[in-house]
Amino acid sequence: MRPGPHYTLEVNPRLPAELSRLPELAGNLWYAWHRPARDLFARLHPRLWDQVGHSPVMVLRYVEEKCLLRAAGDPEYMAVYRNVLAAYDEYHGDRTQRIASGAWAGGPVAYFCAEFGLHESLPIYSGGLGILAGDCCKAASDMRLPFVGVGLLYRQGYFAQTISPDGSQVVTYNDIHFNNLPATLVMQGDAELHVSVELPGRTVVLRIWQVKAGHVELYLLDTDVPPNSGEDRGITYRLYGGDRIVRLEQEIVLGMGGARALSALGIVPSIWHINEGHAAFLILERARAGASSAFEARLEHVAANTVFTTHTPVAAGHDQFDRAMMQRYFEGYCRDAGLPTEDLLALGRATESNFNMTALAVRGSRFRNAVSRIHRDVTARMLRDFWPQVPPEENPIDYVTNAVHVSTFLAPEWAAAFERLLGADWFTRICHGDGAAAVLAMPDGEFHAVHRQLKAQMLELLRHRVSIQHLRNGGGRARLERMLRHVDPANPEVLTIGFARRFATYKRADLLLEDLERLAAILDGESRPVVFVFAGKAHPADEPGQEIIREITRVANLPQFEDKIFMLEGYDLHLAARLVAGVDVWLNNPVYPLEASGTSGMKAGMNGVLNLSVLDGWWDEGFDGHNGWAITASAEGYDPQRRNLEESRALYEILQQQVIPAYYARGEGGYSPEWLRMAKRSIATLLPQFSATRMVDDYVRKLYKPALAHAAQFASRADGIAELVAWKARVANAWPQVAISTPERSTTRLVSGDKVRVEVGVKLGGLSPRDLQVELLLERQLPLDHDVVGQDMRFVCAGEPVDDVQHYTLEMAPAFCGSLYFFVRVYPFHELLAHRFETGLMRWA
Repeated sequence: MRPGPHYTLEVNPRLPAELSRLPELAGNLWYAWHRPARDLFARLHPRLWDQVGHSPVMVLRYVEEKCLLRAAGDPEYMAVYRNVLAAYDEYHGDRTQRIASGAWAGGPVAYFCAEFGLHESLPIYSGGLGILAGDCCKAASDMRLPFVGVGLLYRQGYFAQTISPDGSQVVTYNDIHFNNLPATLVMQGDAELHVSVELPGRTVVLRIWQVKAGHVELYLLDTDVPPNSGEDRGITYRLYGGDRIVRLEQEIVLGMGGARALSALGIVPSIWHINEGHAAFLILERARAGASSAFEARLEHVAANTVFTTHTPVAAGHDQFDRAMMQRYFEGYCRDAGLPTEDLLALGRATESNFNMTALAVRGSRFRNAVSRIHRDVTARMLRDFWPQVPPEENPIDYVTNAVHVSTFLAPEWAAAFERLLGADWFTRICHGDGAAAVLAMPDGEFHAVHRQLKAQMLELLRHRVSIQHLRNGGGRARLERMLRHVDPANPEVLTIGFARRFATYKRADLLLEDLERLAAILDGESRPVVFVFAGKAHPADEPGQEIIREITRVANLPQFEDKIFMLEGYDLHLAARLVAGVDVWLNNPVYPLEASGTSGMKAGMNGVLNLSVLDGWWDEGFDGHNGWAITASAEGYDPQRRNLEESRALYEILQQQVIPAYYARGEGGYSPEWLRMAKRSIATLLPQFSATRMVDDYVRKLYKPALAHAAQFASRADGIAELVAWKARVANAWPQVAISTPERSTTRLVSGDKVRVEVGVKLGGLSPRDLQVELLLERQLPLDHDVVGQDMRFVCAGEPVDDVQHYTLEMAPAFCGSLYFFVRVYPFHELLAHRFETGLMRWA
């Protein structure tokens, strides 16, 4: 740019009448999962398409008019344009629900998240949480589930990354011009619709932006509004940016401002879904005022239809704020809500002294879930203090395993192949019919040809990215040719292994480098070459994560690895899509059990790429022994150095003894039949299990519908909430006096089919027998395989209480034989509880 002042002009190309609906297509993120729609804009000017980050809106702003005129006069382009419009109109005109667990009868689900990753043209995401939120929106649209997303519109999304010659990550933040986004301001007449939130000593005004994604609408809040001070205009400036004060203010805007925005828009959600704790302040906003004067009753009302999803066992994923800061920011709220400050702080109390957003989300919701089966158990242990007397395996936490949006992440080449194989309903047939068997029976040559095409595309991009990075860093062309000698798109036959994700230390991108001498020996074979491709960003504040990038770069520069290991810069959705579809093996080696779920391996697996992963997160559910390889995690108590040593040895052994030999066991067709069998099985088993439609349907079945029914209970009983709140208080006061006696049984030996009578006395502590449930658990543990089978049975009252003691009896015929153990417990019971162990109180005999 020239020095001195400059002035701006906006010059817009005239749009030919024949292409009048291109702006409509550019304004709906449906194009994010409909490639022909994206191709319409790419074909107008392919170089410009890349220059503007694959943004249809920006293409229409910057494309030369002659390109539009040429397209309007091109019969082939116009045929594609009409086909895309027909598909768009059919999709948006069809509002028939497609929910496997049954029709949804409620109003909208309001889904709050700090980031949404729908497409690179809306860069307001940093990683897996945002992509997952985007996939939930896309699947909800496909299923026609009423669904509204609520988030923030950042002036700076996540950073752009380059890597210096020594491997240092260089961070660049680029300002987003909102008129370049597929977003429109929400207006009220001729003026912008504003809402506001109160911060210490001032009111901050928020604008509302609408983003369309198929049938789903996102509403994104922005503080960069003239009435606000310069400091306040910067609250939503950067995703996950700033200090703890900025983070607190962002979360107030998201949770409290988001709830107010929905109210201003006239949207009344049936379900409020908090996706990670960042948005938990919406609980306080909803409980600010209500029909009841008691805050406890208002909180109970709010919690009834609130769903909370926690995504990580890593401490950094659970925001905490200083108590003094919370007092300063919520002094006015406590006054307005009639809530003592200490009671507010208690809502966020966990094991530490700070205010914990996860604790607030747990206390302000009745339906909670982790994001995989293993993560459910980890989360239950982590949150056990919220239900202190309940065994962690029984506390009120469910799980919905994460998944990915198939139409977004399945390569179009595979979609076309499956359509040829199975017809237009190929997705439904693979997920619910005979399609999986058809994939397994797909001719090897045809299957191999699709993967070979995708691999060639990936290698082309790899050559392009490596060349730019190498030459910019001052590298020579001769060395570049040596580095790329195995990266040949014209002959894509080299075994290529990918690792691309956020560079957090627990994900251990550097586990492969644990023993460089052994790694060099494994890779030292001209007849069976192997290439490793690494990509990913470390958070700017995560110095250990950045050090891993430096170490991989250092090793990649060693002569023995320069043509075998690549550390790519600029990880983004475009590169990720090429890698998950084009490599041969997807590597994942997190520290067990810190991988809550993970999703990149799902994307790879449904594209026929074989996973090689630690058995953690999603892979513990997806691996069947024939669709990839598993690294068995070391015991949790292992010293980190010993753990890394043992698991790296297991990785080397699998590579050397299984992966490399299987890939190069080629037959006459130039491919390995054994490899293709596993790749087909990967698609047939993983695509149905880890599709986002399954995930959203699980949310509907396991969480949304129960929350809807629970809230309906209160709606049908005017005094229900007040009754439940009073009952909980009464039980909590009486519980220290509740006790259970040693059970008495009529016999200790019996024959199968015989009954045994068990009696027990319970000290009521002033409670009524109706307030309690007494239960017997019968278990048999088989020592050889540690199989535990059990049977739950409930006692009945024997007469009336005497001296505050109620006797209970149970006659049972055990359902199995052998040496049996039984346990008797008592816990509070009320028909309006969302979960039978909601109170966290229990006594054992």
